[in-house]
Amino acid sequence: MQKIAPCLWFNGNAEEAAEFYMSVFSASRIVTTMHYPEAGPGPKGKVLAITFEIEGQEFMALNGGPQFTFTPAISLFVHCASQEEVDRYWTKLTEGGGSPWQCGWLKDRFGISWQIVPDSLGDMLRDRDDAKASRVMAAMMKMVKLDLAQLERAYRGE
Repeated sequence: MQKIAPCLWFNGNAEEAAEFYMSVFSASRIVTTMHYPEAGPGPKGKVLAITFEIEGQEFMALNGGPQFTFTPAISLFVHCASQEEVDRYWTKLTEGGGSPWQCGWLKDRFGISWQIVPDSLGDMLRDRDDAKASRVMAAMMKMVKLDLAQLERAYRGE
């Protein structure tokens, strides 16, 4: 068990969200499911919380109600080794009502914000050659889904 795990507040669809994320990431599993007892604020037997794991990261999904919603102030950052990985996660996470944003950000159908980013982008942006890093930043700022080949061309000055 992780010492610290994010708890995501849903409005009655925590189980559906956990199942969706497990369909997106192959290395995922349900850890535990907790149901409302008779004394709970929800109907007895309905899912109160579900703990799931994605790529070794534990999350709790709580059916808390409509009081709170997600904002982009917190996002989940996905490290991608290739353009194929960027494309795969981008497609799956925008399915069924997700919406793309600028610079590799998207919001899934549950309202959670994600950053789908090729690992090499960080290396390019941290380059000591400011001209290279600036070209990459300028190229990235024009993108919605990140295009690794285009970022690499900007890095090389092509």
